[in-house]
Amino acid sequence: MSHKRVVITGLGAVTSIGIGAEAFARSLRKGASGVSEITVFDTSGFTSKNGCEIRDFDPQAWVHRLNPETIGRSSQFSIAAARMAIADSRIDPKLLSQNRCGVSIGTTDGESQLIDWLTEKWVKQGPAQLDSDSDKFRQVPADRLSLNVAQEFDLHGEAVTISTACAAGNYAIGHAYDLIAAGDADFMLCGGADSMCRKTFAGFYRLGTIAPSVCQPFDRNRQGLLTGEGAGILFLESLESAIARGAHIYAEILGYGVNCDANHMVAPDKNSIAKCIRLAHKNAGIDPNDVDYISAHGTGTQANDLTEAGAILEVFGDKTPPTSSIKSMIGHTMGAASALSSIACAIALQQSFIPPTINCQSVDPECGLDCVPNKARSADLHIVQNNAFAFGGNNSVVIFSKCNV
Repeated sequence: MSHKRVVITGLGAVTSIGIGAEAFARSLRKGASGVSEITVFDTSGFTSKNGCEIRDFDPQAWVHRLNPETIGRSSQFSIAAARMAIADSRIDPKLLSQNRCGVSIGTTDGESQLIDWLTEKWVKQGPAQLDSDSDKFRQVPADRLSLNVAQEFDLHGEAVTISTACAAGNYAIGHAYDLIAAGDADFMLCGGADSMCRKTFAGFYRLGTIAPSVCQPFDRNRQGLLTGEGAGILFLESLESAIARGAHIYAEILGYGVNCDANHMVAPDKNSIAKCIRLAHKNAGIDPNDVDYISAHGTGTQANDLTEAGAILEVFGDKTPPTSSIKSMIGHTMGAASALSSIACAIALQQSFIPPTINCQSVDPECGLDCVPNKARSADLHIVQNNAFAFGGNNSVVIFSKCNV
């Protein structure tokens, strides 16, 4: 069975530190912070009120074929990021309709902000008042994220939404990689999207994992995560296709690994994570000493950072590469997190720098990592690793490299 090489030729990013790959790249390089006080839902009663909310997003600028008012915020983000990725790839959009172009999007919450809104209306006005909100109910199912992208761009390949929580972006990229590599798709739009909602914020708050002001991954005094929102979409095609049309290639996907702890719902498992990393290396055909940089899951919680660091040290030993977390800048964007980290990896490979872990006051010696504190670092990168670990024990690691033709 032939196995096609898969490359990234377009990037689309909707984040709290910049909309578009270029703006996102500039902010990553300067270590920008997307933290602000949450306004998308009422934070009354919570002692922590900060998040990484996207301001001044105008769906009318990005959603053209569909009516923006009939789709949820996560779908709006997805379409915007997909439009950016298509434009960045410099492909004729008509070719996507005429060929096998699919959509693979990961999410944690789908359109849960609509569930928040409907629940609040139920409580305040009673269930009878919901009869007029059938359009809102139709927007809720998570499969709408990929379906809406397919409809917006008239795409007729597979359209799938993967809901493996905070590792979903990597899962979606891995799925798209498989379709291209096997020759079952010509092009894929893949990544992840989520919008901030009260439900998820309250859940993390009850777990005691919401930071009071900023997120400080791998810091001795870290106090938790901040919820964020956004979308990251990558345009994938075969190397053969990219060369034939003279496309700009950001990076190549060498392979990925996925597994499940099958243990605790919210507590990460070091051994399982280490196995997932090794599986990704095996599938990508690399050794640990080939990796020049790790984009960490790095949530800033006590348990996650220690567990992730322990797994990294178990695999890499005393040759652990620099490891940073962009969640310190954009918060935890749930299903979009590993997709946006994948875009950061592609940018890092292309522009030869490592994004920093900001808000770092004192690196935790128990983590034992070089977390690239506070300032971006110039680096000649050839192979990078993107980690994603989620509730339910869903682990996914993707390996990217510079493309050698």
